[in-house]
Amino acid sequence: MPGPATNPGPASSSAEPVRRWPDLVKGHGTGNDFVLLTDADAALDLDPVAVASLTDRHRGLGADGLIRAVRTQALLAVEPGLADVLGADAARAEWFMDYRNADGSVAEMCGNGIRVYLRYLVDQGLVALPDGAALAVGTRAGVLDVRAEGDLVAVAMGRWGAPGGDAALAAGFDAEVSVAGVEGARPGLSITMPNPHVVIAVASDAELAAAELTRPPAVVPVPPQGTNVEIVQALGERVEAWTAVGEIRMRVHERGVGETLSCGTGACAAAVAARVWAGPGAPDVWDVHVPGGTVRVVLAPDGEVELIGPAVLVADVRPR
Repeated sequence: MPGPATNPGPASSSAEPVRRWPDLVKGHGTGNDFVLLTDADAALDLDPVAVASLTDRHRGLGADGLIRAVRTQALLAVEPGLADVLGADAARAEWFMDYRNADGSVAEMCGNGIRVYLRYLVDQGLVALPDGAALAVGTRAGVLDVRAEGDLVAVAMGRWGAPGGDAALAAGFDAEVSVAGVEGARPGLSITMPNPHVVIAVASDAELAAAELTRPPAVVPVPPQGTNVEIVQALGERVEAWTAVGEIRMRVHERGVGETLSCGTGACAAAVAARVWAGPGAPDVWDVHVPGGTVRVVLAPDGEVELIGPAVLVADVRPR
């Protein structure tokens, strides 16, 4: 899951502020939970205050974020700047995943959210997709291909990046992170997925459990757009069907949200960092165990990343 990319005003002068929410669906991916709605023609102004009220866990429905299903061309009409992000691929994506964090801020992408989004599109009859077939989905990170395979959904997440460049990758860090409950500042490695992440390592279950994530960790240098922070514990490797699989345990603090049970882009960033730290010969396949379950991350030599995990719809909601 992401954090805030921008906080735009109304999408257009014709967009109507949300006074009454349309019917909603609640879903989650390894405990990272969302409310989803359809606004095919981009007619709603998703005011940050209204979104934050809806996702509030005590006074609203409660969720880590909100996902709007909107037709790509309709959103381009009111946010023409997205054309630079989507490029020629825009024609492949009938539907766009418009994502808001729990605080109402707009985010680039959400790895768990896009898996739940695919389930939602099929469940609502907005797309017909045979098992194993891929669907192109527009996001603020570009057009991504998503496919369902039984109980799991796989996402081609695009390429990871290292803001610190080769020097950071060689050193294994480019930031210093202080987390309440964890002794001392820890070296962190910045990874974009494309949401910004900084990954740190701890040595034991006890250290991981001691991290107090009710407030954001302090990151130096301060990321200009904020960052998610992943805390990772290495669990070793195993062999599965002749393939080496690395295993890590992870907790995450997400910008604009707080600690969540899972973070898809964060799991990808954590796997990248773990492979960098493990050095030559490290696995390309990683199982990332988060409080909400387990996701698999596959790292290709060209920097492409695939995220695989469950996605579940749990309730239909008719707001009052």
